[in-house]
Amino acid sequence: MLPSAAHPDLPTVLVVDDEVRSQDAIRRTLDEDFHVLTASSADAARSLLESQPVAVILCDQRMPGTSGVVFLKEVRARWPDTVRIVISGYTDSEDIIAGINDAGIHQYILKPWVPDHLLATVRDAAEAQGLQRGLARLDIALRTATPVLRQRAAQQLAQARSAFDFDRIERAPGSPLDAVCAMAARLARHELSVLVLGESGSGKELLARALHYASPRAGAAFVVENCAAMPDTLLESELFGHKRGAFTGAHDDHPGLFQRAHGGTIFLDEIGETSPAFQVRLLRVLQEGEVRPVGAARPVPVDVRVIAATHRDLEQRVRDGLFREDLYYRLATATLTVPPLRERPGDIAPIARRLLQDVGAELGRPGLQLADDALACLMAYPWPGNVRELRNEIARAVALGDGDTIVAATLSSRVLQGQAGRSRLAPTQGLPTTGTLAERLDAIEAVVLRETLLRHRWNKTRAAQELGLSRVGLRGKLQRFGLEG
Repeated sequence: MLPSAAHPDLPTVLVVDDEVRSQDAIRRTLDEDFHVLTASSADAARSLLESQPVAVILCDQRMPGTSGVVFLKEVRARWPDTVRIVISGYTDSEDIIAGINDAGIHQYILKPWVPDHLLATVRDAAEAQGLQRGLARLDIALRTATPVLRQRAAQQLAQARSAFDFDRIERAPGSPLDAVCAMAARLARHELSVLVLGESGSGKELLARALHYASPRAGAAFVVENCAAMPDTLLESELFGHKRGAFTGAHDDHPGLFQRAHGGTIFLDEIGETSPAFQVRLLRVLQEGEVRPVGAARPVPVDVRVIAATHRDLEQRVRDGLFREDLYYRLATATLTVPPLRERPGDIAPIARRLLQDVGAELGRPGLQLADDALACLMAYPWPGNVRELRNEIARAVALGDGDTIVAATLSSRVLQGQAGRSRLAPTQGLPTTGTLAERLDAIEAVVLRETLLRHRWNKTRAAQELGLSRVGLRGKLQRFGLEG
C-alpha cells in the first residue's frame, strides 16, 4: 500500500508486515515525522525499494513466504544505505543472532512496542542514515576537492608573488632603489635575518613583503607587528602568546604572532623602539627557536624568518647602551637601506601616478590624471614623510578635486610653496648622501630642473632659457627624470 505523501521532503520509512492493523498502527505513530510506505510481503517491499530511496525499513520477522531476516539480508546486499530494523513478537535467539550477523540489523524491537520508543528508535535510525550519507558525500568531496584546493592555493600564491614582486615596487628607470631591490632579491633565497633601515614612510614594509614572497617561505604566512605601538607587556603577549588566566582579561589561550608565522616570515617594524627587557626575550627566541607564551609551563618551537626594520641608527643606539649588541648582530645578518624620497626625486612622478590610480579607485574616482602644474609642485617638495606623506597628499587632492585632472590648486599650501619644511633642514639635507657620483649628480640635476619649472609655473620655454637649454634638450631631461607631465 502506497499512501499519498503529504510531506515528500521527510525521510521515507518502509513498513513490511503481513498484518494490516500493524501497518496502520506504525503509520499513525510515524506519519508526522516521516513519509511512511507499507507492504504486506517481501515481494511488495522489494518493488517499492526498487522504485524510490528508503531511509529506514521496519520489517516483521515471521511472515508468509520470505522471513524478515532473509529479506533484510537481501536489502543489505542491494540497498546497503537503508537502515534495517526488525519488529517481532518472538524472542527466538537464533533469529536475533541471524539478524545481527547476516542482515546487519540496526535494532530488534519486540511486540508489543511502545509508540514513543518506536518513534525515538526510527528517528535515531534516520539520523544515522543521514549522517552516513553525508559522510560519504564529504569523503568524495574531499577526495575530489584536494587537487582543486591545491590548484587554488598555487594560483593564490602566484598572484601574491606577482603583486609583491620587486618589480612592482614603483620607481623610475635608474632609481637608487634598483640596487636595493637587486640585493634583496639575492638575500630572499637564503635563510638569513635581514635588517631594513630607512626613514618612516619610505617603504620598508613593502620591501620586506617582497623579500618574503621571493623566498622559499612564500607559501606560509607573512605577519607584521609594529613594535612601537604598544608597551612591553602587550607586545610580549602579542608576539609570544599567552595562556588562559595568565593575567586579568586573559579569558582564552592566545597564540602569538610567532606561532602564527610558523614556517613563514615575521616583520618587526620599529624594532629600535623596544626596551632592553623586551630585547632579552626576543634574543632568547631567536637563539633557541622557541617561544614561551605568557603563563605557559613549556616553550613552543617556532620556525620563523625575522625581518626587522627601524628608522633609528641602531649602531649608535648600541653605542649609547639603548640596544643590545648581541641582538643587533642577530637581526643584522644582512642590512638593506631604503633611501628617502628626496634622495630619489626621479621616483616621485611614477609613485604619484601609481598612488593616484590606487587612491582614485578606493574613493570611487578611477581614471584620474595629474596636471603638469600639480606634478611640478609634487616634484619640488622634499617629502619629509616620504611615500606615506605623498599618499596622504594625493588622497587629499582626490577628495577635493573636480573633473578628471588633479591640478595644483587642490594641493596643500605647504606642497604649493615647494620649500615648506626645508628651513628646518640643513642646507645639504635635501641632497643625496649615498650612491655613485653619477647618481648624486642626477639627483641634483633633477632638483634644479623641478625648482626651475615650479618658479616659471611650468613654462618650459622660460625654464629652458634660464637653464641654457633648448626646448628639445629640456624635454629630454624631463623624460629622463620622469618630470614630463
